[in-house]
Amino acid sequence: MPTVTPTADTVSLIADLCDYIRARPDPVPTLTALGRQAGMSPAHLQRVFKRIVGVSPRQFADACRLDRLKRKLKGGDTVTTAMTAAGYGSSSRLYERAADRLGMTPGQYQKGGPVAIRFATAACPLGRVILAATGKGVCWLSFGDTDAAMEAALRAEFPKATVTRGAGDLAPWVAELQRHLAGEQPHLDLPLDVRATAFQRRVWDALLAIPYGETRSYKQVAEAIGAPTAVRAVARACATNPVAVVVPCHRVIGTDGKLHGYAGGLHRKKKLLETEKR
Repeated sequence: MPTVTPTADTVSLIADLCDYIRARPDPVPTLTALGRQAGMSPAHLQRVFKRIVGVSPRQFADACRLDRLKRKLKGGDTVTTAMTAAGYGSSSRLYERAADRLGMTPGQYQKGGPVAIRFATAACPLGRVILAATGKGVCWLSFGDTDAAMEAALRAEFPKATVTRGAGDLAPWVAELQRHLAGEQPHLDLPLDVRATAFQRRVWDALLAIPYGETRSYKQVAEAIGAPTAVRAVARACATNPVAVVVPCHRVIGTDGKLHGYAGGLHRKKKLLETEKR
């Protein structure tokens, strides 16, 4: 089927719609509302808009909102002020949608550059452990069999960060972690710098409330956060926890009492629980 070249009137109409979208940061006009404005069916508008602009109306609106955020942050606005002016209805929406596009958190973008991450690796009762931190706190903690594999996973998780091996500044945190993993220090108190959606934050807060030496089922965690049907989402939030042990996702087990999924391997989850119950 040959491509129909849009008329000058149609191009002008879509240009007007782009101005209309730019002027309305939040809520973003729906496709139905835009179709009414243009005198087109939503499906026809979607096709014409994408043919002329190159992206869908929704993608165009998201790009406009991100541009507004960047301008506000570069202009010296606080993250909260910039968020409101750009049309992000809540901080969770801002961090869920904007952070990935910026390649860093809005606060880091405001400061003009990607985050710097330092890391250290060490032996522990579970094999090898890697602890990585920004200037604010621990952003990554995981287990593995080799330092090379753990470092590669860290760099893959933070592709735009400046990642370097830390000096002695991380040694106290590593030593505290090693004591905890050996069962010598039940309470682990390390500062954190992790990004999370609002739902992930609720789940992780619930995990932090599970006492040392005890477990909860995924269903119990879902009930604890007031979302009893969100068992699968709770499991996903546990699986995406970037700071193993500090946020104790290993303390969540199946309703049947069996151990299920753990990024560090079920053998490590089993050993962690055994150590805590000693």
